[in-house]
Amino acid sequence: MIVLRHRLAPLLVRGRRLSIPPTLTALVVAVLAWEVVGRTAQVSFFPPISAVVLRLAELIGEGAILPNLVGSLRNLAIGFSIASVAGVAIGVLMGLSWRVEAAIDMYVYALLTTPTLIFAPVFFTIFGLGQEVVIALIVLYSILYIIIGTMTAIRSAPQSVVEMAKSYGANRWQIFVRIRLPAAIPLLMAAFLLAAPIAVKGMINGEMFIAVFGLGEIVTRAGGRFDATTVLAVLLIVITLAFASIEIVRAVDRRLTGWLPSTARSQSIRG
Repeated sequence: MIVLRHRLAPLLVRGRRLSIPPTLTALVVAVLAWEVVGRTAQVSFFPPISAVVLRLAELIGEGAILPNLVGSLRNLAIGFSIASVAGVAIGVLMGLSWRVEAAIDMYVYALLTTPTLIFAPVFFTIFGLGQEVVIALIVLYSILYIIIGTMTAIRSAPQSVVEMAKSYGANRWQIFVRIRLPAAIPLLMAAFLLAAPIAVKGMINGEMFIAVFGLGEIVTRAGGRFDATTVLAVLLIVITLAFASIEIVRAVDRRLTGWLPSTARSQSIRG
């Protein structure tokens, strides 16, 4: 028995190395299910994924995707950057001062529960139909989650450590930089992990329902022609952007939380 186990050990180790990640397994199953259902149902509004991928390749070959994608990514980068800076600043103020929280939190939570597209006429009046209106919508979609996440993160520092620092004569700035900010990073990155794909949602909604250009313009025109294949082809790009934004945040998270114990770091990365 010992000899047999010794001989099988390399095979077992090799099997673990060749194991398929659960994410890849789920993706393969979803793609196969989409293809089977699309071919079996044979309905115009749900084409098989092979037809969708072929249509996506045609759009790329026609030059319809890249210019619109670049414009959409530019709006996304600008909007999410504004939301990140403003959201972190407001969240820090709310986390450090109960007066600021009392003055602002009711508006933050009210906006969080309000359908964002209800502000479309307001944005249209202020910004017109340029890229500014899409950027404003991206900011509104994502900034609230960053504010709430930052406020919660700032308050996550152990109060006993804060009190100890005060007893040793640390001022508020030193406590913030050396205690509150490092302790806040895991929860702060979790907030960005939530806000990043929501910013992508704000981008495509703004391009579809307010200022019709970019990827949203392709979707809107295809929807008017009842061209489900083109709509789903662009949807694949949007989903890819959302996953890419999540992976970027996770990469930054791993970079910033490398000093954490492995268990805490893995929880932070998973969000």
